[in-house]
Amino acid sequence: QVQLVESGGGLVQPGGSLRLSCAASGFTLDYYTIGWFRQAPGKEREGVSCISSSDGSTYYADSVKGRFTISRDNAKNTVYLQMNSLKPEDTAVYYCAADRLLFRLCVRLDEYGYWGQGTQVTVSS
Repeated sequence: QVQLVESGGGLVQPGGSLRLSCAASGFTLDYYTIGWFRQAPGKEREGVSCISSSDGSTYYADSVKGRFTISRDNAKNTVYLQMNSLKPEDTAVYYCAADRLLFRLCVRLDEYGYWGQGTQVTVSS
């Protein structure tokens, strides 16, 4: 059974850090581009970061550039999103997604066939 499972979300104060994990089962992440997306209440789901399957290229949305870092550990079949200097506007449900796609399309939701269930991140004092 193909499955993606996110973990690591929670409540954190502004300026704090969290590391999200996206663990795959039923398939090998090595050959897939992985995207992290988020959806805040009342807003559309948006692309946050992606990492390619081939050369490790990464993409970050302007809103998280310099604060978030995406990485992958193929041995653990897991992708991570390290989130530092968190802001209240980072509050959202975070989803990971996987598929084989052109990296330049990695923030397009409709390019992904595999999605996790999401993990809540709340940044509040």
